[in-house]
Amino acid sequence: MAKYRKLGRTSDQRKALLRNQVTALLYNGKIVTTEAKAKEVRKIAEGLIAMGIREKDNFEEVTVTAKVARKDSDGKRVKEVVDGKRVTVYDEVEKTIKKDLPSRLHARRQMNRVLYPVTSVPAENKGRKKNTKKVDMAAKIFDEIAPKYVGRNGGYTRIVKIGQRKGDGALEVLLELV
Repeated sequence: MAKYRKLGRTSDQRKALLRNQVTALLYNGKIVTTEAKAKEVRKIAEGLIAMGIREKDNFEEVTVTAKVARKDSDGKRVKEVVDGKRVTVYDEVEKTIKKDLPSRLHARRQMNRVLYPVTSVPAENKGRKKNTKKVDMAAKIFDEIAPKYVGRNGGYTRIVKIGQRKGDGALEVLLELV
């Protein structure tokens, strides 16, 4: 018996398809796909969630001082003239950040090997680049998804059969996070 389904694609196409669907599942919470693809996506997604649960509390809080540009009421940087040049004014600010311990850093890098970068676009700005934000999917797994499943030993996803697709009759399913 094979270790995985080939899904009628070459290896690079198959890996890209599975990465894309795993990213979509973890970002949106559910996807509609064929049964064979769902079973493959489920394996990968459950492994990532299990990794997130294992490493979710493995960090330390560190206080750092950072230089931040001073801004005016319009949100623009404040500039002052020094030696005939306009120079941005910076303030020093104390910030508390999460510093990953080595095992969590390794888990984050393993997740980033599988997950694609996601850009969040607000609904009112569809089709525009303004106000878009990059979503850190590894952080989303550690901070939002993993805490929901702390008490569970596996079984983080559910496959619900929808019916046959009109075009080719393939069995469609809804793959969702439980």
